[in-house]
Amino acid sequence: MGKLMYVVFPILIVFAVLSFDYGMAAAPTPQPKLRWHYYNQTCHLAEVYVRHQVKLLWDNDKSITAKLLRLVYTDCFITGCDASILLDEGPNPEKKAPQNRGLGGFALIDNIKTVLESRCPGIVSCADILHLAARDAAKMAGAPGYPVFTGRKDGMKSDAASVDLPSPSISWQESLAYFKSRGLDVLDMTTLLGAHTLGQTHCSFILDRLYNFNGTGNSDPSLDATFRDKLRGLCPPKTKKGQHDPLVFLNPESGSNYIFRESYYKRILRNEAVLGIDQQLLYGDDTKEITDEFAAGFEDFRREFAHSMFKMGNIKVLTGNQGEIRRNCRFTNK
Repeated sequence: MGKLMYVVFPILIVFAVLSFDYGMAAAPTPQPKLRWHYYNQTCHLAEVYVRHQVKLLWDNDKSITAKLLRLVYTDCFITGCDASILLDEGPNPEKKAPQNRGLGGFALIDNIKTVLESRCPGIVSCADILHLAARDAAKMAGAPGYPVFTGRKDGMKSDAASVDLPSPSISWQESLAYFKSRGLDVLDMTTLLGAHTLGQTHCSFILDRLYNFNGTGNSDPSLDATFRDKLRGLCPPKTKKGQHDPLVFLNPESGSNYIFRESYYKRILRNEAVLGIDQQLLYGDDTKEITDEFAAGFEDFRREFAHSMFKMGNIKVLTGNQGEIRRNCRFTNK
């Protein structure tokens, strides 16, 4: 295992030391501005209410896990974990940016907010609701439980011009630079991309790999030919404006069951990744080593996923007087 043993095992040891009431592994010491069970005194059943609402929907729609994980990633990576992705205000909110086409899960967040406002008005932020809901949905799909430290405030502006999410066809070097700009490292990047073990993507995001890779007029040579032909059957070349843009599963082995498994990494090793950035993990020394390790050890992936989700949830959070507690997650209080 070489270098990865040094990187992963200390993290696993930290997670093995303690467990919490939700069957979760312990996380590193949180930033002081967020706290474990922040709402204990002001809305002590807040997390129970969130979990109940998530379970009600998840029992009927397993895709909610992938939708919430994408919402958290999108929100945190744009301007920080401030729930700005939920806003409908303004002439061009973040959720309307082309990169955010297909986002879902908004109705569930609205439902949870309605429940919490009826029980603890003006107490629980939309940003915290989003992180708690994503954690609970991920655990229901087979991901590890992990602590969500709370106390985030909601942002008060949303602008699609601030959306700089990279193309799914970028190189691993470009992707790593992007993750590092958010305070995350190569292990976090390789781990968080593992959320693609479930969910779907639009064909338009992979047409370049199938038909015109890097302007060559051919398919991506790293893509297994048999799998490429299957994808071509699902994603015909786009020839006219307004043509239907189908969805394909990011991990066919998870498919409509939306199961959190290590098969995502095994598919990368077989050159069967759907997104170009996922296949690129084979080409970095560190990313290849981590991919090998996660493909061989599901528990290593699960534990590191918990750690990286915890870190991502601390990106540029607003606390104190920096934001507000929205009464409606789609609109600022003004």
